[in-house]
Amino acid sequence: MTATHASRPHSAKYQWAAGLMAFAAVMLSIVGILDVFRGIAAIAEDDIFVTTRNYVFEFDLTGWGWIHLILGVVAVIVSVGLFQAATWARVAGVAIAALVIIANFLSLPYYPVWSVVVIAISGFVIWALCVARKDDFDDAFESGPPRGDM
Repeated sequence: MTATHASRPHSAKYQWAAGLMAFAAVMLSIVGILDVFRGIAAIAEDDIFVTTRNYVFEFDLTGWGWIHLILGVVAVIVSVGLFQAATWARVAGVAIAALVIIANFLSLPYYPVWSVVVIAISGFVIWALCVARKDDFDDAFESGPPRGDM
């Protein structure tokens, strides 16, 4: 008699799903932490920000600081949910990354290079959260890493 081992089909697909979710969680936590620091710097009215005149979306620098601080804190909380593979965190992750993109676009004249970097990172977060299908992702986290034949 021969024993047959049930192998997991598409194990690479499950690894990609888990990897993309981990990538999105790490990148969203980095974006959140950096937005918290940017918010604190803006609230303290640090000299690192450029002030422009006649900007259409002009807010007080302290107002932008509070916006970035709140978005950063929410992004860190959502990234914790992504590390736990929660479905609500995937939806919230896309939403908060989109809000971070919008906030950084609107505050582009105050800190242009950094805003473009954060917009790019947030775009990758949205991509990573949307690429993996739910069933691939759930299977990858429920059963753990695929095991080889012994």
